[in-house]
Amino acid sequence: MEKIMSENTLAHSARAEQSRSALLQLLRRLHFYIGLFIGPFIFMAALTGTLYVLSPQLENTLYSHQLFAPVSEPAKPLSQQIHVAQQAMGADVRLAAVRPAPSPGETTRVMFSTPTSGPSETTAVFIDPSTLDVRGILDVYGTSGVLPFRTWLDYLHRNLLLGDAGRNYSELAASWLWVAALGGGVLWAAGRRTRRASQKTTSRSKRTQRRHWHSSLGLLLLLGLLFFSATGLTWSRWAGDNISLMRAHFGWMTPSVNTALPVPVAGLHQTSAGMSHSTGGMHAMPQDEHAGHQMADMKMAADEHAEHKMAGMAMPADPSLVAAVKPAQFDGVLAAARMAGIDAGKIEIRPASVINKAWTVSEIDRSWPTQVDSVAVDPRTFHVVDKVEFAQFGLLAKLTRWGVDAHMGVLFGLPNQLILAFFGLGLCTLIVMGYRLWWQRRPLAGEGPHPAKTLLHHWRQLSLSVRFLLLICTLALAVSLPVMGLSLLLLLIVDALRWQRAVRAQAA
Repeated sequence: MEKIMSENTLAHSARAEQSRSALLQLLRRLHFYIGLFIGPFIFMAALTGTLYVLSPQLENTLYSHQLFAPVSEPAKPLSQQIHVAQQAMGADVRLAAVRPAPSPGETTRVMFSTPTSGPSETTAVFIDPSTLDVRGILDVYGTSGVLPFRTWLDYLHRNLLLGDAGRNYSELAASWLWVAALGGGVLWAAGRRTRRASQKTTSRSKRTQRRHWHSSLGLLLLLGLLFFSATGLTWSRWAGDNISLMRAHFGWMTPSVNTALPVPVAGLHQTSAGMSHSTGGMHAMPQDEHAGHQMADMKMAADEHAEHKMAGMAMPADPSLVAAVKPAQFDGVLAAARMAGIDAGKIEIRPASVINKAWTVSEIDRSWPTQVDSVAVDPRTFHVVDKVEFAQFGLLAKLTRWGVDAHMGVLFGLPNQLILAFFGLGLCTLIVMGYRLWWQRRPLAGEGPHPAKTLLHHWRQLSLSVRFLLLICTLALAVSLPVMGLSLLLLLIVDALRWQRAVRAQAA
């Protein structure tokens, strides 16, 4: 009896070891395929992202005339600055937002929505607050307000200047990056015992040394690569939508101010009675930090770069609801927001296009400490009708906000930029090292391992329980990350075709 139990135990251990070996072989081949086929996309995302995070200082130099102005006298009222900007742009454009000069020596941005403005794009008139001189007119993009040069880099990183179709490239890179990083870490840990034994008996070859450096660099970058992948997916087109839906379902969205106002009755004086005031966003509408001012459009919630998609900028169908935006209103709205605690230097005033919506005044300082409080102000009475403070955000909303800002290199300023550049250039180096290893180890024609050692072959060597668990996880990831699921299917097809071609060649 003991002999039978011992044999069963040995058999079970042998099957477990075989399954473990097959799982490692499956992971090794998948890691190889990610590096070979997905590596170029990850390389481009890392390189263009590094260029973007290192460009703020260059942007300040390129556009110094528009961004900065000598301090000659006290700043004029904001209404006068807006009036000058409106005269410079003409009457055929709509005033979208105003960003007062953050500090002396900087200019005020008066931003307009034009017929040619794309999503999250506006045309800004830069006004000297002291002299009311127009310092320039430039297109700006997103909440970060990047100017044409950085906008070009942003689009290059995001979609390779190919439009919406190009966004699939960055989503492909972000979807597989975490798999490659974790898979490489598991392979390194699994091979530690073998490497130690070989080091005691033989000296390292150059190929072994290069593989060691590749693994060591990958481990050094591991946490950063996981961070880039997670935050990058929130910007993606398909996976980002799924992430936003999940967050909305569990109530993890970032709160935003409630801008609803009662529609005034003709001929009656509108008072502030009956307006809600929810401190801390208790009755605020949820907002995704990727899509501020999205008017609860959850489909846009996955895009930080499209934070101002102009949703809600379109004119209402009923002409009687159209709001007339007057420059004099900005002084009163700004004063009310300051009294309500909006004390950051960098703020944005966004007027509503309809009379039953309040104006929003938002802090846009994404550095540390983060200042992103916002208030809704009735432009007729200058009463604050709602307020949302960052201090009262949920933990997940705060982490997401900080993660997005750190990904963009703005959270901690220059140190943040340098850290991102290190990880970005390190990832590029890691990919180049991986290609060099593959080139040196590539099998010659008719040599090397049999092509039957495919992903499917290794998967079939796993135990039934492991296969079932792996299949469930794969299907869940394919649904959550559609670009990953489609690309995995293509990898399996390539693997099968390669196997069939080699088998036919051997038979011939």
